[in-house]
Amino acid sequence: MKIRKGDRVVVLAGKDKGKEGVVVRSIPKSDKVVVEGVNVAQRHKKPSRAMEQGGIIQIEMPIHVSNVAILDPDGKPTRIGFRVEADGTKTRISRRTGAELS
Repeated sequence: MKIRKGDRVVVLAGKDKGKEGVVVRSIPKSDKVVVEGVNVAQRHKKPSRAMEQGGIIQIEMPIHVSNVAILDPDGKPTRIGFRVEADGTKTRISRRTGAELS
């Protein structure tokens, strides 16, 4: 999977189309990512030792990786490619500008 935890992404499809956020978690097994502030659902929680007060909490749900695009350093969505350096290391690059991504 080309998108990793900590990447800044924009949502391309769905109810949150156009929103930007940082990837909190990636789930390669199901090709999904959890993006901060995107695809928020409400869940009812009972009181427990971990959570003294029960109630309705908001939780970020996973979104399919095909519905997000990584943001270029200049803030535009781009696809990701790979370049193998002379010393054999593989780095991620922006397909749009060719700039190296962290």
